[in-house]
Amino acid sequence: MTRLIVAAGGGGDAVAAAMVDTALYGDEGPAVVLTYAWDRLLIDPVPGPRGPADFTGLRRLTRSVQAVPGDARPVAPAGSTLPRLAAELPQTFALIDPHHGAEGITRQLEELVRHLAPESIDLLDVGGDILAKGDEPTLRSPLADALTLAACCQVNAPVRLLVAGPGLDGDLLADVVRDRLGASVLTLTAGHVQPVGPVLEWHPSEATAMLAATARGVRGLCEVRDAGLPVPLTDEGPTVHEADLDDALERNELARALLETETLEEAEQYSRDICGYSEIDYERTKASWLTGLPEQELDPHRTLRQLDQFEAEARTRGVSHTTFRRITEALGLSGEQRQDLRALLISSRPEQYAAPLWSIPAYA
Repeated sequence: MTRLIVAAGGGGDAVAAAMVDTALYGDEGPAVVLTYAWDRLLIDPVPGPRGPADFTGLRRLTRSVQAVPGDARPVAPAGSTLPRLAAELPQTFALIDPHHGAEGITRQLEELVRHLAPESIDLLDVGGDILAKGDEPTLRSPLADALTLAACCQVNAPVRLLVAGPGLDGDLLADVVRDRLGASVLTLTAGHVQPVGPVLEWHPSEATAMLAATARGVRGLCEVRDAGLPVPLTDEGPTVHEADLDDALERNELARALLETETLEEAEQYSRDICGYSEIDYERTKASWLTGLPEQELDPHRTLRQLDQFEAEARTRGVSHTTFRRITEALGLSGEQRQDLRALLISSRPEQYAAPLWSIPAYA
């Protein structure tokens, strides 16, 4: 007997899946986590999600599904956090391939259900943007969630939709998400975070970092992303709720449009038509801009002076915490420099490290 968890948006949702799996099921054996390899530009300089052809060393589970073991490697210039996740966590991570649209993901799920005969199937989303309609002005990354939602609704097996950390992804306000949630399943604690604690020291996910931080008791206002989006850290942050899968599909116009898609390009065009944009287009534009930036040395003194200025401005916005991704981009540094920046900040000002976030003092 095993369990299958579908990480709705990939990236940090896969880490959250491991956290929730351990919290809910303890020592019953680790689940299989089906997830995208879609790590955004801080990790992967190539826009969009990766497919099986972008890796070496994958292990075939079914005809359409391959696991990503710890010794798998992305094919340069692509990057991926999945091999390292597989090496450090007990769960099996299997690769969602969105290049054949929702029909391809549905096929993957059906094959896994036959192969694993799982005792449960959970579709997990951090933040709750999977519950969006598609026209919300704050929505930034609906495509991955809409594809997994469309696929899960077509599988001939019961699927439970779980939302962890309502509002923490910044795509939908917590008040909006709250009205679309069902019963509470779990409130994560610091103990639940412990098994994935080492992963959070290097993984770039902002939403899952905030989920873990709130489980550890961090409260305040966290600034995220390159745009500096403010996200409240409240007692609601570490909660996990059920949501109705059919209601989510009925509400999500993009997911309904994707039901019969057979290619990622087709899915992307629906996103442009319905939401007004494609997040992969945004990545393409940003990647071309980043390519033109000169690489610079991480000068400790200059970096700390820049940090002082950033924190002073953040305080005027009422910000109490931020992510290392946000600081990296605000200081004009590259993704390759993020870990060096993180090490510099923690070693220089350890009292400001509110793992895995960075705290901003109320006064300079």
